[in-house]
Amino acid sequence: MPLHLIKLAVGCESVKELKGWVAERMATAKKKGLPLRHVHITRMTPKRDGEILAGGSLYWVIKGNVQVRQRLLGIRPFTDDEGISRCRLVLDPKLVATEWQPKRPFQGWRYLETKDAPPDLKAGRKDDLPPALRAELAQLGLR
Repeated sequence: MPLHLIKLAVGCESVKELKGWVAERMATAKKKGLPLRHVHITRMTPKRDGEILAGGSLYWVIKGNVQVRQRLLGIRPFTDDEGISRCRLVLDPKLVATEWQPKRPFQGWRYLETKDAPPDLKAGRKDDLPPALRAELAQLGLR
């Protein structure tokens, strides 16, 4: 069973906005002739990379709820220009909507066991609830 990561999408107001960020990065990569991979830079490098790269995803917390995930394709530690160790999390650009799951704020990323991860939204399910109602239902554990 793969291990996942979970992280706050700081400054992101919606899944639509996150999709826009990813699309913008993909357009830039395409113009530069680079592989179409979404890369997120983080301070700490996961030590359990073998488990994560065996099918794990990065689950994004947006506005207090896990809402979407991206499959993790690579973990690449590096040292920045200031000599600080950092890590590139290489992600599939495709965002997969999940059931909403409330999550309190935290710093950095955390490991997320498969048993604790929210399930993906079922294919074909129309998801047209207003975000405020969806958040309230998630908080109550009803959706």
